[in-house]
Amino acid sequence: MANSIIGAGIIGQPYAFRDAGLVAGIALLVGLTVVIDWTIRLIVINSKLSGASSFQGTVEHCFGKTGLVAISVAQWAFAFGGMVAFGVIVGDSIPPVFRAIWPNLHEIPVLNLLGDRRFVIVIFILGISYPLTLYRDIAKLAKASTLALISMAIIVGTVVIQGALTPLADRGSFTTPLLTVNDGIFQAVGVISFAFVCQHNSLLIYGSLKTPTIDRFATVTHYSTGVSMIACLVMALAGFLTFGDKTMGNVLNNFPADNTMVTIARLCFGLNMLTTLPLEAFVCREVMLNYWFPGEPFNMNLHLIYSSALVVSAMILSLFTCDLGIVFELVGATSAAALAYILPPLCYIKLSSRSWRTYVAMGIVAFGCAIMFISVLQTGARVIKGGGEPAKCV
Repeated sequence: MANSIIGAGIIGQPYAFRDAGLVAGIALLVGLTVVIDWTIRLIVINSKLSGASSFQGTVEHCFGKTGLVAISVAQWAFAFGGMVAFGVIVGDSIPPVFRAIWPNLHEIPVLNLLGDRRFVIVIFILGISYPLTLYRDIAKLAKASTLALISMAIIVGTVVIQGALTPLADRGSFTTPLLTVNDGIFQAVGVISFAFVCQHNSLLIYGSLKTPTIDRFATVTHYSTGVSMIACLVMALAGFLTFGDKTMGNVLNNFPADNTMVTIARLCFGLNMLTTLPLEAFVCREVMLNYWFPGEPFNMNLHLIYSSALVVSAMILSLFTCDLGIVFELVGATSAAALAYILPPLCYIKLSSRSWRTYVAMGIVAFGCAIMFISVLQTGARVIKGGGEPAKCV
């Protein structure tokens, strides 16, 4: 469970603190961990109350066809947004590695394309991620999970160590809002939520316990969200306290290109994203097939069409932005908010008798709707106006 939480979103936690401000960022990270811990456990409780064996089944049981559409769209959008984010990360991470290995790369004909982010995104995603996406069995991608955990440990360690060694001239500055409460607090909720959402895995993890009980699952959830919160807090503080107002959506971009330790971290992160992207494509494809062709036998033509369309469309979108923070904000404020703060408590309200817990659930639903509305408006306005610091394409 911790591995499913500590994914690509951890790289954006320093950016979330820049959005929210230091004090507000810490409060948000701790507060949202508590809320997400509760809604993860709520999904198992809802499953027991409804008799459904899946998150989708529970929402459909509670709200019929409308509920099935809502959960399908939320799961598809979250996974597809992850694919776009991973493409951006590949473009951020791999070209600097080639430039570090060959300092005169720009002078070498043909090979100089390896230093171009768009070329690298196209070649590596189509050459590595796309073939892996064509697997039918997600279990064949299980080794990506181990690689992900090792990569995240290397990345967090790199940001902590290299952040401490960063010279004063390269460090950012701090204003009072950056140290307390900043005006991007709603967008910060989206970035943090992107990192923490694992609600779609809750019932799978519950079923994997030797003795599946709600109390034992609660223990697993508390430890997992606690470990994830500490990892995200360490990452956020190390990056934000180093770079302040200069903090980027991908904090590794704040470090110089010739830093060997950062180059290794970029390589790990880029390769991790190339092998993780197919996992998200698998989710998108299954949601589409289950919605439009439920219970039908395997169709190779549909499998190839959906797989190809998902990978190519996500890749194209990733070519048009260098701003990973914007991707985290939008995906976190929409699909992640629906999966974490809206759908689980809505189902609980529908299934349970009135008590203080249902009033808490109502409050979380209202919170999720407010975050979704305000954050999308603010992020959209910023994109249209072109405000804020320009993204750094590396």
